[in-house]
Amino acid sequence: MSNILEQERQKKLQRLIELGVDPYGARFPDTTATTAILARFAEAPKGEGGVTTETFRAAGRLLALRRFGKLAFADLIDQVGKIQVCFNRKELGDQAFEVFECLDLGDIIGVEGPLFVTRTGETTLLIRQLTVLSKSLLPPPEKWHGLSDVETRYRQRYVDLFANRDVRTTFVRRSGIISHFRRVLAEQGFMEVETPMMQAVYGGAAARPFVTHHNTLDMDLFLRISPELYLKRLLVGGLEKVFEINRNFRNEGISTRHNPEFTMMELYQAYADYNDMMVITETLVSGAAQEVCGSMKLPFRDREIDYTPPWRRVTYAELVREHAGVDIKDEPAVRAKARQLGIEEANKDIAVVVNTVFEATVEEHLVQPTFVKDYPAPLCPLTRRMPGDPTIALRFEAYVSGMELANAYTELNDPAIQEANFNQQLAGEAEGETMRIMDTDFVTALKHGMPPAGGLGIGIDRVVMLLTNSPSIRDVILFPMLRGTGQ
Repeated sequence: MSNILEQERQKKLQRLIELGVDPYGARFPDTTATTAILARFAEAPKGEGGVTTETFRAAGRLLALRRFGKLAFADLIDQVGKIQVCFNRKELGDQAFEVFECLDLGDIIGVEGPLFVTRTGETTLLIRQLTVLSKSLLPPPEKWHGLSDVETRYRQRYVDLFANRDVRTTFVRRSGIISHFRRVLAEQGFMEVETPMMQAVYGGAAARPFVTHHNTLDMDLFLRISPELYLKRLLVGGLEKVFEINRNFRNEGISTRHNPEFTMMELYQAYADYNDMMVITETLVSGAAQEVCGSMKLPFRDREIDYTPPWRRVTYAELVREHAGVDIKDEPAVRAKARQLGIEEANKDIAVVVNTVFEATVEEHLVQPTFVKDYPAPLCPLTRRMPGDPTIALRFEAYVSGMELANAYTELNDPAIQEANFNQQLAGEAEGETMRIMDTDFVTALKHGMPPAGGLGIGIDRVVMLLTNSPSIRDVILFPMLRGTGQ
């Protein structure tokens, strides 16, 4: 059937050429967004029959075409909305109406004409000039929603965007959220910077990298898993407030919360600590909720999330005690709890076991925005320790709806401790750690003196998921990673 439909469209394309019409158009300037045209109608001067004396130009894709002989109506959609348009043979003339008869759903056209209101009360643009801008050779889907189409929607995002208004809205809001972050940080004196995406030595997170090869230098390079160590070098250099909205790459699994290529906002502020990072986090996210999505209270799945600051602040140990019933410093009790939960704990560092128990018992309860602070130090090799208790790291993770969306530290700036932590990570490679080479240049940078600082990473994709009520990370990435090419 699809081949037959495509053949029919090919015939119409040839007919347009015969009529002297370029089926792929050209520049069509001075257009007005459909929403702005509709907003203008009330104030526009009217003539006979309530038709505006002012004309408007719009361009977009033709959908919902309804033909009635010498009269037809359709929806013209652009990036921001849609407007009903009217094709009237009397207004267009015979030649232009023949051009209209070569149009199909999905074609991109430019139109010009006045506005009027139909008998059903819909504001409509009466087309007096019609320009074909791009002939669509494939029909748009009649029914695009539903689980059976999810994979196709991701593979053919270009169709998904014009067929589903909600999808367009999600990505417009994504752009708005990122713009909001940038503006707020700039107002607070942060400078946006760029750091390498290909690195000779990777670091800043516990993750497996993608490996590539530079032919001229004949050396392997790694796609970055984090910009952290480069951004901290800038603190050493005297740039006291820096941030980067960046793409990171981790050669790991794919799920509703993970994509191998993802967007992170990471910032560092000299003379600050993780308490300052909490304020920045709730300011950015709650501000985006209000400004971009219209409310501090937004739905996510079957719950309402209240982003109004201040968010709850609670220690890691308190949460494990509350939900797992054990003290994180009581190793026998923690290991017993792990076995009770079916977690393999033998031959694993106690900090790893504690964190696995945390994930199994605590995370699902962190529904409303919560800062979980003061983590076991072995989990945080780049973090300053708590004064008086070196077993605790001054780190927090922000959770919403059981999902981590931000991670922050009071940064470690002691080069001796940092080098010792790196050595410990390298020794743990056999146990599944992912650090292969020590970044000795970063240790050298710390020896020059890095000011005390707070650092923060926010997962942009997850923030967008939460604020747009999107259940999967693939719903908020325009072109997510998929298996194979898929046809």
